[in-house]
Amino acid sequence: MRVRYAGIMRILVIADGVLARAGLAALLADVMDADVIGQVAPSPSLADDLDLYQPEAVVFDLGHDPTRWLGAVAALSAPSVLLLPDSASAYGVAAALPNGVRAALLLREGDPRRYRTALDGLRMGLVTLDTPVARALLPVGGGVDALVAEKLTQREAEVLQLMAAGLTNKAIAQALGISANTVKFHVNTILGKLGAQSRTEAVVRGGRLGLVLL
Repeated sequence: MRVRYAGIMRILVIADGVLARAGLAALLADVMDADVIGQVAPSPSLADDLDLYQPEAVVFDLGHDPTRWLGAVAALSAPSVLLLPDSASAYGVAAALPNGVRAALLLREGDPRRYRTALDGLRMGLVTLDTPVARALLPVGGGVDALVAEKLTQREAEVLQLMAAGLTNKAIAQALGISANTVKFHVNTILGKLGAQSRTEAVVRGGRLGLVLL
């Protein structure tokens, strides 16, 4: 028996090719109670498509050459599952994510039931990564474990937790009752302490170190 999803989610499918889009839509219908409200190709006008469909979430197959669509990734304005061809492409895609956008990074191959899990997590403000993707973002031997010794302050930990929830600097400032400039300072300090190059990487490393509560 198919497990029912807690509330039908309106999803926009994005993929380069009619068959790829139709296949994703069929998978989503099979593994969860999804309302696929549209199927579009990635393009410079993707932002217009998002405004038109107003999806609750996006499932985006980046195809065999994700670098072609980094501009489209940056246009995303809804929680998104990004399907990658391999773990090697994870870092470039993660770096292209705009601030405030929650995205799950999954390999194209694998159990499609992961989509339901990832979308459920995104609804709760969590980020999902396939294990090979997480390893690509956090290479072995990078000295990650040694970073535990340099602990975050209580305020930095609060900011990191809100970053993991996908909040922008402005939203974090409002939540904590501090200025946006103060939040920016804390974010930069967090990136430095965790040896991260982006907010996404900081959240991933923080999760691995147990600094982010999921």
